[in-house]
Amino acid sequence: MKNSFGMLLSGLLAVTLATPLLAQADSREAAAERLAERLAVNGQPMPVEGVRATPLEGFFEVRLATGERFYSDAEGEYFLVGDLYENASGGLVNLTEQGRNGERAERLAEVPESERVIFRGAGESRAEVLVFTDPTCPYCRQLHEEVPRLNELGIEVHYLAFPRTGMNAQGARSMQQIWCADNAAEAMSAAKRQETLSGSANCDNPVESQYHLGLELGVQGTPAIVLPDGRLVPGYVPAERLAAMLGLDG
Repeated sequence: MKNSFGMLLSGLLAVTLATPLLAQADSREAAAERLAERLAVNGQPMPVEGVRATPLEGFFEVRLATGERFYSDAEGEYFLVGDLYENASGGLVNLTEQGRNGERAERLAEVPESERVIFRGAGESRAEVLVFTDPTCPYCRQLHEEVPRLNELGIEVHYLAFPRTGMNAQGARSMQQIWCADNAAEAMSAAKRQETLSGSANCDNPVESQYHLGLELGVQGTPAIVLPDGRLVPGYVPAERLAAMLGLDG
């Protein structure tokens, strides 16, 4: 009997302790939803993509459709612009960048393989990186020379288009020709060798949408390498160093 009563008491205590925590979570979620609905500047609604609670009591992270983010109080009266850091035992942790990484990985996972130009090795795949590229970029050509070694290390290279000087530039047309080619990988390698492509650029291709996706995800130049966890690595990285960043021992 005592054991039964003790079990009942423990259950009631657990429910009692959990209820305020659940209520607090519900309250923060409701506050985030209200903030998303009411955020405005000069009477104009802001293009809010999402709002979520932060470890900072009373402040929420706001993500706009433009890719920008900032922090706001629950009433939308005070804004903080910049990155939020946690002073953890192992050093400073950029919580804002962690959030960006996760969202970046999720968005890129939605890009189908049919819209990527992929270089795979003959052996087992151990990791993949996505690279926003432009064949007119010298450092992109330098990185492409590393692709055979990356493939040897078991690293797949998935290219996405990012015409670094905009959609009216020659780089954009070259990439449209690449994505329209019967063998996009061969066309990519030819463009990286600075050969003139003769194929059409008028097919239904994802170059412009990938360019805008890159802008939304924080790409500012090429090459821009995105690791599986969403980390963005700007610029050329040698194969061995990239393998180390991926936790591969060669």
